[in-house]
Amino acid sequence: MHARLTGSLVTILSLAGLAPLPAIAESPSQVRIVHEAGRYRLLVDGQPYVVKGAGMADGGQETLAARGGNSFRTWSTGTDEANVRAMLDRAQRNGLKVAMGIEVGNERHGFDYDDVAAVAKQRERIRREVRLYKDHPAVLMWVAGNELNLHYRNPNVWNAIGDIADAIHAEDPHHPVMTTLAGFDRTLIDLLKARAPSLDLIGIQLYGDIDALPQKLVDSGWTGPYVVTEWGPTGHWESPLTAWKAPIEDDASRKAALLRQRYEEVIAADMKQGLGSYVFLWGDKQERTPTWYGLFLPTGESTPSVDAMEFVWTGRWPANRAPSIQPLTLAGRTALESVVLKTGQATVARVDAHDPDGDALRFRWTMLPESTATSIGGDREDVPPSLDVAMENDGEGGVRFVAPATPGAYRLFVEAHDGKGHAAYANVPFRVDPY
Repeated sequence: MHARLTGSLVTILSLAGLAPLPAIAESPSQVRIVHEAGRYRLLVDGQPYVVKGAGMADGGQETLAARGGNSFRTWSTGTDEANVRAMLDRAQRNGLKVAMGIEVGNERHGFDYDDVAAVAKQRERIRREVRLYKDHPAVLMWVAGNELNLHYRNPNVWNAIGDIADAIHAEDPHHPVMTTLAGFDRTLIDLLKARAPSLDLIGIQLYGDIDALPQKLVDSGWTGPYVVTEWGPTGHWESPLTAWKAPIEDDASRKAALLRQRYEEVIAADMKQGLGSYVFLWGDKQERTPTWYGLFLPTGESTPSVDAMEFVWTGRWPANRAPSIQPLTLAGRTALESVVLKTGQATVARVDAHDPDGDALRFRWTMLPESTATSIGGDREDVPPSLDVAMENDGEGGVRFVAPATPGAYRLFVEAHDGKGHAAYANVPFRVDPY
């Protein structure tokens, strides 16, 4: 969708009297990390730069910039050079810098860090990728690998990361290099210091436990600079569970409140080592549910979390805000009460939602089987197929339906739309037992 203009498309635009966007002249930004007066600072072309960013692949750049963001991170450069250059050109036009994700093999996906030939081949592939994009002015830094410490055993991965950092520095002296960590402790930090000393900084990825970040820095002995490269709502692995072990997801308003709190009290509060953050995720993603981590609905509407990020980045709320919402109840009970229905049982669900601008709300209800995915680290999941269930929507936050005829675990979702491109959501997991 964002590929660069091909020759045929250029011809079409020309015939229509329209000129394609000019290519961005490539001259690299000079990005450095300095330690002055007891604190680390990121400098871009000599000017202080605090990362106010989000994780995303490419789409949504204009919205990110309009909301006050100044950067985004990716997880892989991909194999389509034209697409990557178009992404970088678009970022430059939007005033955004890109932390360029570089794919590095994960042990949990089968990469063997004792395979000398495979490690060398990977390093050379990364060297070529860096060479392609290092001079683009939108490049901010390189992110070598993602959560390589998640379910790993072989410490040689950190030797490989050190060699990758050295190779990137040899190709590109103008941009810092990091790797990202799924949590960290002293053992891990000691390994990084010993085996990958040429890393310029680290990326820290924490969710519900981000409040412990200041103490983790002390306990681990990491005194260098860092960026929080992933953070957001409380993760599904650290949330309360129903009696049948279904994770309980916060509603959209609760998530927004937590984002603001976590940003103000943890991320922005560290003026010594922290260089900023990338909130997860500027888009949508199925991970246990279709709404757990995305700041936007799959249909594109922004949620209260987007408003919260605009506030912490700019100090102001948007002119028109997303609706607020309360936890969804089913048969008069909340998710924390482990709601169980009988097959064929008629029941009612209700949610309270409010629009701060007085916009009329439209409610959308859906039901899915509970996800059976057991993936970790953001690995791909499929959205369970939506159930064809007759629902009587009263248009005011209530719905009546008959429980599925098949016993099992399900989840009821509601979205409150304001008609202005914003929405709030909530869901409740429930179980259906035989009548």
